[in-house]
Amino acid sequence: MTTSNSIGSSIASTLGAGSGVDMVALAEDLARAQFENRQVRLETKSELVERQISLASTLRNLLSTFASSLGERVREGDLSAQPTIANASVAKVSAPLGTSGKGTYSLEVTQLAKAQTLAGPAYTASTDTVGAGTLTIRFGQTDNSTFAADAAKSPIDITIAPGATLAEVATAINAKNAGVTAYVSQTTSGAQLVLKGPEGLQNGFVVEATEDGANPGLANLAWSPGDDPARLLTTSVDAQYKLDGLSRSSASNKIESAAPGLSLDLTGTNAGAPTTIGFGDPKAAVSSAMNDIVGALNEIAAELNAATDPLNGDLARDYGARALRREFSALGSKVIMPTAPDGAPRTLSELGVAIQRDGTFKLDSARLEQALTDYPEDVAAMFTPGLYGIFATIDGISRSNAIQSDPGSLAGSVARYTSQSQAISEDLTELAEKQEKLRASMVARFSASDSRVSAAQSTLSFLQSQIDAWNAQKS
Repeated sequence: MTTSNSIGSSIASTLGAGSGVDMVALAEDLARAQFENRQVRLETKSELVERQISLASTLRNLLSTFASSLGERVREGDLSAQPTIANASVAKVSAPLGTSGKGTYSLEVTQLAKAQTLAGPAYTASTDTVGAGTLTIRFGQTDNSTFAADAAKSPIDITIAPGATLAEVATAINAKNAGVTAYVSQTTSGAQLVLKGPEGLQNGFVVEATEDGANPGLANLAWSPGDDPARLLTTSVDAQYKLDGLSRSSASNKIESAAPGLSLDLTGTNAGAPTTIGFGDPKAAVSSAMNDIVGALNEIAAELNAATDPLNGDLARDYGARALRREFSALGSKVIMPTAPDGAPRTLSELGVAIQRDGTFKLDSARLEQALTDYPEDVAAMFTPGLYGIFATIDGISRSNAIQSDPGSLAGSVARYTSQSQAISEDLTELAEKQEKLRASMVARFSASDSRVSAAQSTLSFLQSQIDAWNAQKS
């Protein structure tokens, strides 16, 4: 603007500037006056829209953070009854995701599941070539005397190219990702190929070789029962255990859902000395979590109440904020556990959460304590990451308010206000361009007028001097 002022002043000065009026300043004042009211309205609207974007984004982020934090807490599992085991050397115990257990179990492990381990013949080094052809691995019950193929499992064919080394055979087997892993071990006898299968009786295996006649030697890596017994380092077997005195088996030491709310990871044996598995009391953790939940809800409610205040709230008429307020007002009575048995808590209000007249939340600790005493497992089930419960409810509210295409969500409000902000910005830019165009036009017109006034003043001064000269001659 300073450059425009100086250019305009220079033009006016060059043309005479005889009027004594600052034409550039006059043009600016008139152009500003022409558009000032509309500019003020647009700037005021822009400030409001920016506040609305900020408030709606803050509410959406608070919901997202709340749901995320609650999800982490629920997935940790300390809000539901978690299993514990008296003899920790026998097994690690846990609750499957979304489940809750109760009561006690006895566990006796007589055998751990094992995987077959097979060693190849000794070579000088891992870089020794082994011939070419195809290695075929077949699965089934295997020991040093018999092999019973498992028809349900397809054999693995591994193509070995001419010139392949022992290390390259291990790489080719691993590349199949079929459950058998391989590596080369540098032993006291030399470099030996080691093959390991999955745990379980049916996961034993034999190795067959089809040699390339031009590149013999691959048959050295084959093995079947009756061959060198020293090469079968470990025979595959199932885990054998008793749960509450009943004999059971498992192909893996990791046993999901061994009983309601109980998963096992067997780590040792205790034949003849059963150990006890029980479930802890989550009352203290649930009470603490409920206080945290009510605190988080109140933090969001405070922001929501201020934003939707009918007198001065910037989101008083916003669809997304008003929808969230209605959802919060009905949160206490909403059935969040439809699968709960008759009489068990189904709503937050039955856990002691009360909604006050100002839209904030309050926890009735006595009512929560009673629910935990009367229905401990059912209350604990409400704190699991399943389809229903407290987390699913809060997460659902958070997700629905993150949908930009929904005009009744906070994300929809942010998208709408952002679009309005962009339109206002474009209007302000257009307005500024029109104002500058009008100012420039006025500067040009006023400068021309000023030039004519200056010329008239010069003429008047010349005439006056001539008249004064004539009068002087007459005297």
